[in-house]
Amino acid sequence: MRTTVHGIDIEYEVFGTGRPLLLIMGLGMQMVAWDEEFIGLLVAEGHQVVRFDNRDMGLSTHVDEPADLLAALGGDAAAVPYTLEDMAADTAGLMDTLGWASAHVVGASMGGMVAQTLALAAPARVRSLTSIMSTPSLAVSPATEAAMGALMSPPARNRDEAVQRAFEVFRVIGSPGYPIEPDRVAAVAGTSYDRCYDPAGATRQLIAIMSAPDRTERLRELSVPALVIHGDDDPLITPPGGVATADAIPGAKLLTFPGMGHDLPRLLWPEFVAAITELTSRAG
Repeated sequence: MRTTVHGIDIEYEVFGTGRPLLLIMGLGMQMVAWDEEFIGLLVAEGHQVVRFDNRDMGLSTHVDEPADLLAALGGDAAAVPYTLEDMAADTAGLMDTLGWASAHVVGASMGGMVAQTLALAAPARVRSLTSIMSTPSLAVSPATEAAMGALMSPPARNRDEAVQRAFEVFRVIGSPGYPIEPDRVAAVAGTSYDRCYDPAGATRQLIAIMSAPDRTERLRELSVPALVIHGDDDPLITPPGGVATADAIPGAKLLTFPGMGHDLPRLLWPEFVAAITELTSRAG
């Protein structure tokens, strides 16, 4: 399904019925990275789950502007095609289409940043906030050199290279305490390539992340029920990012997992779903 929000087409899918729960994916990842088995676990716990392609990913609108990361980092405001606030507004617009005055919002990595931004911009629209492997500021959770090297590795030139690149990236940033799932990595990478492969879109998203202000002080003003999930072995958004998020949001619960890196290990899904469900049930 598709809706148009402020001139941006947003592709989305709806699963189940129940408490409204919106999933926001991370940098350079399409909505298919939210595994349908994981979504099924959430549906079984009484949620209506929506996943969607952020702008510049998948079947949503790809912004026709240069992706000049160096210029943006140099302070050139004109080199910032859009902001996390714009992406949060996309999310709110999708909620309007769904008829949701408010929803439980779950964001992973960049998606956690967008979710935080949405809660700050429109707190009445966020029933609960779950921030997974995210941070209020890159300054408090710098990536390791190896993780940044993997993230910034050259883009693929064809489908086979896209699948191979995904393996190489997740060998570096994935969870050392949990087995990599080759079939799942290949399926997500291949499906994503087939839907739409646009490395420049990921760079524009990265510009939005890196140009965003520190949200820490503003998060201290939130009164939304919140859950923070982070891996103790995350090399991309290192563990202090999760700690800083939980410390900033009053009453937030922090769950950390040894051996978890910057991905969502299947063996931890039941624990993630149980924690999210406890939060959404309590938040109403």
